[in-house]
Amino acid sequence: MKENFKILICYNSPVSIFSVYNGKPNDNQTDINDLSESAFSKEISSLKKTMQEYFSDVKTLAIDRNVNRTVTKINSYAPDVILNFVESVEGISTYEYCMAGLFELLKVEFTGNQPLCLGNCLNKWRAKDILRANNINTPNALVINNSTDLSKKTFSLRFPVILKLLTEDASIGISEYSVVNDFIELNRQIEFLSATYNQSVIAEEYIDGRELNVAVLGGRTLPISEIEFKGLPEGLPKIVTYDGKWIEGSIYYQNTKPKCPAELETKIKQRIESTALQAYDALGCRDYARVDIRLDKNGIPFVIEVNPNPDISSDSGFARAAAADGMSHSELLLRIIKFALDRKINDTQVKAS
Repeated sequence: MKENFKILICYNSPVSIFSVYNGKPNDNQTDINDLSESAFSKEISSLKKTMQEYFSDVKTLAIDRNVNRTVTKINSYAPDVILNFVESVEGISTYEYCMAGLFELLKVEFTGNQPLCLGNCLNKWRAKDILRANNINTPNALVINNSTDLSKKTFSLRFPVILKLLTEDASIGISEYSVVNDFIELNRQIEFLSATYNQSVIAEEYIDGRELNVAVLGGRTLPISEIEFKGLPEGLPKIVTYDGKWIEGSIYYQNTKPKCPAELETKIKQRIESTALQAYDALGCRDYARVDIRLDKNGIPFVIEVNPNPDISSDSGFARAAAADGMSHSELLLRIIKFALDRKINDTQVKAS
C-alpha cells in the first residue's frame, strides 16, 4: 500500500561551463561519451517510477538560477519531503549548499546533508582544517592562488603531490597530470588549472597506497569498497580521475574498478571504519555520505575527502556498498527518505505538544 506523502525530487540538469572537464591540456573532448552529462538525467525517470510505487504523489523539479520559479513551484506543490539531488546550479558547484539553505528557509524537510556541511566539504582546505582540529589524519596540503609564492624555499610539501581544484567535486580537473613530481610539472599543471577553471588549486602530498571508499548511512558504515587499478599502464598514477569516473572507453575508465567488499585485515578494517565515522561526525554529516581514504605504507588511514550527498544512482559506488549489505536500490532510497520523513513527523509532534 502506498504511503500518503508528497515527494518532490529536486535535481540539476547537467550544464557545461568549462571547455575541458578532465584536467588534460589540449584534450579534444568533442567526440567523447561523458556519462556525467547523460547518466543521471536518464536515472531521474527511473527514480520517479520507483518512488511512485511507494508514495501517493511524486513529482520532479529541475533546479536552475531562477529562484523565484523554484520557490513558486515548491510552495504550490507543498511537498512533505524533498529528495535532494542538487549538486550544482547551472554547473556552479558552490551553489549546492545554497539550495539546501533555500529548502530550510522554505521550511521543507529534505534528504541528505545541511548547508553548513555541504559548504565545508566542498572547500577542501576548510574540510582539512576541520579534520585536523578533530585529530583525524589527512595529507599535508597547501592552497595555491595567484598571490602564492611557489619558490622552493617556501614550498613545504614533499613530492609527489596531487593537484586538485579547491572547490569542485566529481573529479573535475583530475587527470594523470594531476600527480606531479617536481617544480616543472607543478608549475605547468597549476598554470593550466588556473587558466582553465579560474579558481584556486590545492596541492596535497600524494599517498601511494590503497584507495578505499566508505559509504556511511545513518551513522553506520556499509561494506568498504576498494578502487583497484589492475591493468593500468605502468607510469600512470593510481588515482581516480575524471576519465575514470565518466569517460567510457578511456584508459582510466577501463582500469579503475571498484571491489566491494574490499579484502582487509580485521584490525585495519576496524581502523578504517572508525576513521570514516569520525570524519562523518566531524564535518557534521547527516543521513548519508562517502568518506574517501588512502592507506599509507604503514596501513594508517588518511582521509582525502568527505563527500556529503554522494551519487546514489543505481550503478553508483554507494548503491554497490548498500547491495553488499543486503539492500536493494529501492530500499536504499526509501531509507534515506525515511530519515527525512521521521524528522518531519517529529517536528510536527513537537509543535503540536
